[in-house]
Amino acid sequence: MNRRNYQKELDQLLQNLRQEDKSPTLLLHSCCAPCSSYVLEYLSEYFQITVLYYNPNIYPESEYHMRAEEQMRLIEALPTRYPVTFTERAYVPDEFYHCVKGLEQIPEGGERCFACYRLRLEAAAQTAKEKGFDYFASTLSISPLKNAIKLNEIGEQLADTYGVRWLPNDFKKKNGYKRSTELSKEYGMYRQDYCGCVYSLRERRGQDITASE
Repeated sequence: MNRRNYQKELDQLLQNLRQEDKSPTLLLHSCCAPCSSYVLEYLSEYFQITVLYYNPNIYPESEYHMRAEEQMRLIEALPTRYPVTFTERAYVPDEFYHCVKGLEQIPEGGERCFACYRLRLEAAAQTAKEKGFDYFASTLSISPLKNAIKLNEIGEQLADTYGVRWLPNDFKKKNGYKRSTELSKEYGMYRQDYCGCVYSLRERRGQDITASE
């Protein structure tokens, strides 16, 4: 059983950075503005952050663009020690449908979600390697509905594959999720009521929604 405390590992890493007076670069994959809010507030004290918006799982397209615009709005509004920048990879839903093919009927939180984690984290690892970032991470672990152990396991595997450091994390700890809801209210952010994909939307709303695959 994995008994690692990823928050303690992160605390130690941040303490070392502060003692060494370093501010490394971090490519932070973000699923949405509300989830990134606390993470940006927290980590921008230590890192020069670029937010990577890569979420081909989001359905429908109008929802994708709404979330991307909200992410950019938050970055402009949120005060941070180091400036935060934004980059976006193309929205190609077929990349998501291809990676979860055969897993469509698995309930939310299972292997379909894990495949989606890997798709987005691998894009982050690739981009971090190509652009020379010191670390990569994702905001996904802030959600109580996301599996932080699996996210970190995938992140560490990809770190080995691409030769770029993974930032261990479980952002829901230290009241991270609670703080994200407070910041969402403070900045009047749009908070969606489903994770993002058509399958989570079906499960959340019980609707007969057909995805174009």
